[in-house]
Amino acid sequence: MKNIVKSIPIIGSVAKLLYRKLINPTKAFTTSKNYWVERYANDGNSGNGSYGKYAEYKSEVINKFVKKEGIKTIIEYGSGDGNQLKLSDYPKYTGFDVSPIAISQCRKLFANDNSKTFKLIEEYEGEKAQLTLSLEVIFHLVEDEIFLEHMNKLFESSEMFVIIFSSNTDKISNDPHVRHRNFSAWINENRPNWNLYERIPNKYPYNEETGEGGFSDFYIYKLGA
Repeated sequence: MKNIVKSIPIIGSVAKLLYRKLINPTKAFTTSKNYWVERYANDGNSGNGSYGKYAEYKSEVINKFVKKEGIKTIIEYGSGDGNQLKLSDYPKYTGFDVSPIAISQCRKLFANDNSKTFKLIEEYEGEKAQLTLSLEVIFHLVEDEIFLEHMNKLFESSEMFVIIFSSNTDKISNDPHVRHRNFSAWINENRPNWNLYERIPNKYPYNEETGEGGFSDFYIYKLGA
């Protein structure tokens, strides 16, 4: 049935929305944190963006940047299931997430790698790093207070660079767990000492007809650039 719906030659997003709402209803959305906690508890993963060619692309960009800038310490907010991290080449890494299951999975996955540490977000104790990462996280933070907490921590814990991989628009989404945000406007207003160092368009931009690709681009910010 799902394949039939996707093949109907009408507006793809409308057909998929009807499928989700009427034919394949999901559990009602409550909060951003609960969505991810429950997703991992039900054997879910970090999503398509952390697998296959999408994961390879993100790792290629970040690994190249880390090497070029001589980055030694990295903090990521929203480390997920660790699949993306398997392709990463980081000297010292700390990953934070809201899901106890995701953190447990990562600790087991990288049990023999002393360069990596994983903690729940509430276990944050003021750690800082030369580079902080937010990869496809911002548009999943539907609550304003959670968005603000994420952004403040992202910049306050960085000593030099911030890399954001996300959409950067206020476009309305039909998915209850997605809220696109024009985060660059927030940075310009609230973090004036941080400047856009580089923007890298997505190698695989979202295609509305096929539903493939992503709507995130890379935004690299530098302190006092």
